[in-house]
Amino acid sequence: MSALPSARGAEVGRRIGVGLMYGLWKPRVLGAWKVPATGPVIFAVNHSHNIDGPMVMGVAPRPTHFLIKKEAFVGPLDPFLTGIGQLKVDRETTDRTAITRALDLLAAGGVLGIFPEGTRGGGDFASLRAGLAYFAVRSGAPVVPVAVLGSSERRGRLIKGLPPLRSRVDVVFGDPFEAGDGSGRRTRKALDEATERIQKQLTAHLENARRLTGR
Repeated sequence: MSALPSARGAEVGRRIGVGLMYGLWKPRVLGAWKVPATGPVIFAVNHSHNIDGPMVMGVAPRPTHFLIKKEAFVGPLDPFLTGIGQLKVDRETTDRTAITRALDLLAAGGVLGIFPEGTRGGGDFASLRAGLAYFAVRSGAPVVPVAVLGSSERRGRLIKGLPPLRSRVDVVFGDPFEAGDGSGRRTRKALDEATERIQKQLTAHLENARRLTGR
């Protein structure tokens, strides 16, 4: 059995994230109270900028373990990301180790963070990979949609790859929902239906978040 990612490490990561995100930018967090206080949860986060993951880690009410592409685990970042409880995943294959560790984490009542678009893009949930539906249906964990807005609107003058320092970044947590149909089925059809259900919920949440924040 694979070792669970470190819960204590994820809490350390959360504290580092709090310090960094609030030190460099002005996060505005809406709906954090909607996140279930205990039990397994999957955060489905839109992805338009590299700071989206650390931002959610820093402002979420619970320590979060993100599935992160293995390419990010290079040099000193490898032991650091592993130490703060993040999960390495090979996106080119069916990474059974990452899948098992993520499911074990949810079975233990942890919070799994996923970028369902699979890669950084428009951040609009336009194309979802099936991974999120698989984890949600297999684990039965509720999905909480998370919209990060403002991270990619403008480039900073000091560091081109980052949003302007002290600019506002909004993080909006949505209502938890069940991705499966309640039958527990894990067939291809059930996963396709779950993916469709998730896409509708995430798109609606993003529209609502844009309305709420005026972005």
